[in-house]
Amino acid sequence: MVMLLAAGQTSVTDTASTSLPMQEIGEVTVTTRRPGMSRVAGAENTMRINKAELFKAACCNLGESFTTNPSVDVNYSDAATGAKQIKLLGLSGTYVQMLAENLPDWRGSALPYSLGYVPGPWMKSIQVSKGASSVRNGYEGITGQIDVEYLKPEDEQGVTLNLYGNSDGRIEVNADGNLHLSPRLNANLLTHYEDNLADMDHNHDHFLDQPNVRQVNLQNRWDWLGDRYIFHGGLALIDEKRHSGQTKVHHEGAVPFAIDLKTHRYEGYMKHAVVLNAEHGTNIALMATAAFHNLDGTYGYKRYDVDETNAYGQLMFETRFTDPHSLSLGLSVVHDRLSQDYRLRHVADGALTHLVEKETVTGAYGQYTFTPASDVLTLMAGVRVDHSSLHGTFVTPRLHLRLHPAQFLTLRLSAGKGYRTAHALAENNYLLASGRLLVINDLHQESAWNYGITSAWDIPLWGKLLKVNAEYHYTRFEHQMVIDMDRSPGLIFINDLDGKSRSHTWQVDVSYPVVEGLELTVAYRHNDVKTTYDGKLREKPLTPRCKGLFTASYKTPLGLWQFDVTLQLNGSGRMPDPYYIDNPVQLSWPTHFPAHCQLNAQVTRWFRHFSVYLGGENLTNYRQPNPIIAADRPWSQSFEPTMIWGPVSGAMAYLGIRINLFR
Repeated sequence: MVMLLAAGQTSVTDTASTSLPMQEIGEVTVTTRRPGMSRVAGAENTMRINKAELFKAACCNLGESFTTNPSVDVNYSDAATGAKQIKLLGLSGTYVQMLAENLPDWRGSALPYSLGYVPGPWMKSIQVSKGASSVRNGYEGITGQIDVEYLKPEDEQGVTLNLYGNSDGRIEVNADGNLHLSPRLNANLLTHYEDNLADMDHNHDHFLDQPNVRQVNLQNRWDWLGDRYIFHGGLALIDEKRHSGQTKVHHEGAVPFAIDLKTHRYEGYMKHAVVLNAEHGTNIALMATAAFHNLDGTYGYKRYDVDETNAYGQLMFETRFTDPHSLSLGLSVVHDRLSQDYRLRHVADGALTHLVEKETVTGAYGQYTFTPASDVLTLMAGVRVDHSSLHGTFVTPRLHLRLHPAQFLTLRLSAGKGYRTAHALAENNYLLASGRLLVINDLHQESAWNYGITSAWDIPLWGKLLKVNAEYHYTRFEHQMVIDMDRSPGLIFINDLDGKSRSHTWQVDVSYPVVEGLELTVAYRHNDVKTTYDGKLREKPLTPRCKGLFTASYKTPLGLWQFDVTLQLNGSGRMPDPYYIDNPVQLSWPTHFPAHCQLNAQVTRWFRHFSVYLGGENLTNYRQPNPIIAADRPWSQSFEPTMIWGPVSGAMAYLGIRINLFR
């Protein structure tokens, strides 16, 4: 007979020598704690962030899901519209390919605000790939990919509610429900509502610290899971209103400066897969998605209205013709059309300019993967050829190599090229909040090479594993859309790169489970990002030179309480060249911004069918001084809300509850 001891050890006792009666026990559940972040097996440098990691913070949306991640930065682009952008490998999020379950998403005019379009409670996991990734998903993704995996229709039946509120007046209501209509047919419904109930102006500059956002977000997903045929499909819609601007005018009779953005988005997707030979993993799949995105934007007297249509389709074939050898082949088509009407000056009666941008790209790819049984080496090599209606034919090669020479060491090497078509106004419409005049010149198709090397060490230490990850990435641009804020105090130029542009990033992160239930992570990253501005190779402005991260997560033995703390150190960096203003004579802003720290913490209490979480963000209460330049003169060219390098709001507390029903 085997008896389980309290310490988790086992004792074997001769049944004849004990007087304890034999008893039949009921169902036994064995649980284990899944790590919040784990490296995906394979040749690519990919990390998976799952629910356990997302629950360490409020994670109200995708933009707030990387708080505890050492690789991905999320910053406000400006202090007026609330646009946020990801930075990966020290570069703008425009070079990160955004995917929704391996389908390209959030393109063009949706990009500046897309991080707020994916509610946190909807996400099952996030996969972050750094460097050149697989050619299967396209020719984009110069610095990497972020793939969001939503809750699945085939997940456990039931309903989950997530209610959230914070001290800045923001409330959220989320609900998701699954229904199994038959052993093969499943459906789910994802719903989200958010609103801001208060106007926040902590620094008393008579401008909202962040826009008031009201959003309704719905998604309905279906699947059919047959023996040979599999179907996934769904429809989604977003209705959002953003309002920002002055809370009080400084002169009697003055017109308040306001920013109003109204967004309507509709999209649908479908995936069909037919298994031809399960033993060899042979299958053929057809995937397609289409989206219509409408944005009506007012920035004072400036205007930007866009109707954008995106469509994507892919036919792919995969097989493992022998155990170590796999092949993936595919055809794809991408279509983008943007119908835009805009006025770039502060003139109330100025005529709108009409511009239509459209592009169709057809392509084909092949990818070979070698995975021997020894697991010492994995090779993935791919190439795709695409033809653009604007840029002609171009070739995208990519190579990944994984070496596992010892049980404690894994090395990954990657090299590849990426391309993207820049939509200057659509992707940077937040710049219209600036008082400066926007000047857009002719742009080439962007292209760059990316090279990376990663080493992952699993070192036994005091009976536990010390995990060490060290990596280096180098990105070199051939063509690039450059936003030049240095050349003139009254102008912002968007032009093609004339010179060199490159990025070096080094990162080391270490994690260790100190005691049962307590895990510590320490990370440091250095960015060396330079671009040519007006003939000079200079440090990229508003980019921190380094980042430090410390996280501590503790869950009690019975799993009833969880405590999470995150400390971020954001390094200093260069500001765009300042200019002198009169009365009194002074610089418009400093030449550099300082390093600063942010502290986040959360406590979660788990119950049988619900959990309550209480936390705070930016508990150091650090705020960027004067995030809006010339806030008292919003109609002048001196008005500048886009010089954002730090938090625009102070300390914030929040409270939420997650409730599981019928699960």
